[in-house]
Amino acid sequence: MADIHFGTDGWRAIIGEDFTDDNLVRVVDAAARIFKEDAVSAGRPADAPGTLIVGHDCRRDAHAYARLAAEVAAAHGFRTLLTQDYCPTPTLCWSVAQDADAVGGIMLTSSHNPAEYLGVKLRMADGGAAGKEFTDRVEAVLPDAATAERGACEEADLMTAYLDALKQRVDVEAIRDAHLRVVVDPLYGAGRHYLADLLRDLGVEVCEINNAEDPTFDGLHPEPIPPWVDRCIAKVPEMGYDAGFINDGDADRIGAVDEHGTFVNPHRIITLLVSHLAEDKGQHGRVVSTITASAMLARQCKRLGLELTSTPVGFKWIYAEMEKGDVMLGGEESGGIGIPTHVMERDGLLMALLLAETMAQRGMSLGQLVDDMFQKVGKLEFERRGLSITEEQMARFRASVVPDYAPDEVCGKKVVDVDRRDGVKFYLEGDAWVMMRPSGTEPLVRVYAEAETVDEVRALLDAAEAVVRA
Repeated sequence: MADIHFGTDGWRAIIGEDFTDDNLVRVVDAAARIFKEDAVSAGRPADAPGTLIVGHDCRRDAHAYARLAAEVAAAHGFRTLLTQDYCPTPTLCWSVAQDADAVGGIMLTSSHNPAEYLGVKLRMADGGAAGKEFTDRVEAVLPDAATAERGACEEADLMTAYLDALKQRVDVEAIRDAHLRVVVDPLYGAGRHYLADLLRDLGVEVCEINNAEDPTFDGLHPEPIPPWVDRCIAKVPEMGYDAGFINDGDADRIGAVDEHGTFVNPHRIITLLVSHLAEDKGQHGRVVSTITASAMLARQCKRLGLELTSTPVGFKWIYAEMEKGDVMLGGEESGGIGIPTHVMERDGLLMALLLAETMAQRGMSLGQLVDDMFQKVGKLEFERRGLSITEEQMARFRASVVPDYAPDEVCGKKVVDVDRRDGVKFYLEGDAWVMMRPSGTEPLVRVYAEAETVDEVRALLDAAEAVVRA
């Protein structure tokens, strides 16, 4: 049987290899045990510990796998609600949070991973990601063999109420009056049709691409970053539209393209949306972001008088800060951005609506909004790389580079601070930085850099790569 471990957000494996019926049953059986243990501790009866909601994305056989998961959970006494069709992860999270009887959720997705992967994300009663303490307990009770016990599940419409709730979060009339035109690119994922139709309902002219039912994703990785967004980058200026919105495989992340076909990375989206929430919508509270966040965000928060809290990589750490309260927005470099008054989780569809609202209320195209932001906080460039390395290189990286590597300068820039909470990040003079960390979802090391020019960024990445591969 596969050696199963939960990474940054869930367990993921290749369909037909480690992702099999038996291994899925083992994972859900163990998760249901822990959900039930906590429910009973909270005073619920053992024979009716509450509701678990099960969702799935657009990967091969995902609905059949999700039904199996729902039936395994039901054998533990839970009422299990299975989504009628594919749904975004934020839909599952919102549905759990809105159901007073729900103790958690099980989402079958592999997020931004390639099409051959599928996985399991666990969600708590408030819709937030299961923390390490919870998933460690799940791993500890993983059975060696798959149980044959099954129960009955019910299918439920998770989409209608969720989509209606999204409309309540934005200024519908402003969007309708702006006559926006956008390209929507779901990357063949769980946002397909949903975001495009929602925007059309708000009076936006939409051209949706990469929206066929195709579990191979036409060879694309469903991650809203170049090169996977190149079709959207080409389509927006070709159509003469105002912007493009891109979601990942389970639609909890966002990327964007401006009217010129320039990719607007998540750093810029987060920094822009903080301004929109604070200045246009009058909201306040802490901003929470991961250690890989842009220095532009720190500048924006300082400009607006907002407290910025930094966490390790992974939205579960942002969720932990949301649980403490007083958080306006939480976001991560990979494009996951969440607003806890909506749900304690990322939501790529809501972020697209908020970008449309910003454009509508300020009367600017996306490119104009970004240029205006640069005028206020300065412009920084960012890139990251994923490095596949040998086991020996990974062992050396973890054992010596992360805890001990301490240069005085990198590429001629003085090191002014170091953060080793998650890999190692070197803060450099001039708000530049470079970071190296092992991925929590894939067998590789990620290197990140930010500086004033693309050439400086790539020099920093080259230097980091040389250290990782040494």
